[in-house]
Amino acid sequence: MFEVFIETIQGIWGSSGLRVLVETIDWQAILMIAISFVLMYLAVVKGFEPLLLLPIAFGMFLTNLPMAEMFHMEFFTDPKGNIPWGELLHDGGLLDFLYIGVKLGIYPSLIFLGIGAMTDFGPLIANPKSFLLGAAAQAGIFLTFLGAIALGFSYDIAAAIGIIGGADGPTAIYVAKTLAPTLLGSIAIAAYSYMALVPMIQPPIMKALTTKKERAVVMQQLRPVTKTEKILFPIFVTLIISLLVPSATPLLGMLMLGNLMKESGMVDRLVKTAQNELMNIVTIFLGVSVGATATANYFLTWETIKIIVLGLIAFCMGTACGVLFGKIMYIATKGKVNPLIGSAGVSAVPMAARVAQKVGAEENPTNFLLMHAMGPNVAGVIGSAVAAGVLLSIFA
Repeated sequence: MFEVFIETIQGIWGSSGLRVLVETIDWQAILMIAISFVLMYLAVVKGFEPLLLLPIAFGMFLTNLPMAEMFHMEFFTDPKGNIPWGELLHDGGLLDFLYIGVKLGIYPSLIFLGIGAMTDFGPLIANPKSFLLGAAAQAGIFLTFLGAIALGFSYDIAAAIGIIGGADGPTAIYVAKTLAPTLLGSIAIAAYSYMALVPMIQPPIMKALTTKKERAVVMQQLRPVTKTEKILFPIFVTLIISLLVPSATPLLGMLMLGNLMKESGMVDRLVKTAQNELMNIVTIFLGVSVGATATANYFLTWETIKIIVLGLIAFCMGTACGVLFGKIMYIATKGKVNPLIGSAGVSAVPMAARVAQKVGAEENPTNFLLMHAMGPNVAGVIGSAVAAGVLLSIFA
């Protein structure tokens, strides 16, 4: 009886992750688990983009636990994008199956559906010039793409890194899952970390590139936008951009579908579902499965450090390009445009617009820039989706 008990204990010990951890002392896995704890701390205690950073961090934690076998990156690294369904069904873990939604581009598109259902395109429709500011802020994507190539990255990986400059997490994931699947975790963590740090990163750049006089400019109130305009806008934008850049259709189409449902006023139940239940469920699945890609073999590399640095450069350049183009519009309109709204051209909705409002109010407390900044902000969402489509059409 005692021998059976000993054999049972030995069997439990032999199949446990603790045995592997003690016997092999995999410092890389231990370090990855420690990094996941740091990210959880930043999400829970510091409030850095907690809705996605927390599930990403926990996904990273799960995938690096010894013997858990919850995720197998080798199933998703085929250059042609093929998935070995037989092996996946036989040996796949929970996170392997959740990751299929990332691999097929389902989760980012559904996130865009929710964003569209929560976004008011009225400021953009009322001031179409905002499109130019949103487009200018995407220059950081392409400039960082060139910088990544200069550092030795291949064209496809450089494109995936550059998209971080759009400050749009779902778009970064959508591009990286195709062009750089093994670096998806690094790119996603960099993208969402910089999105969370928008209030810290942007103000110094905005103040350095503008004068007090420019920051104090009070813009004229936007004209009222009719319901007809709001309904026709998502239809025509989808039609035009899908014809020009077909690769952008999944993201842009779902964004505009969500907005059309919202503005139609006829499908309140669908709008509420897209804004809440669906958005929350997809956010959990997206975060955990993206975090699962951050295994020690792929994350603890010099490439990851380069990605984090290039991501910061991309975000800073996007902000700077938006502000500089805002200065051009300030000159062209003889002082009627506040250059600060150009910084909102990055896609961090609505954080970037709030930062523009805050910096402007510091110079002129009576200045209300939020609605003016929302125009470039939502234009940046459209611009980042178009930039993603262009990069995918060239390098995928």
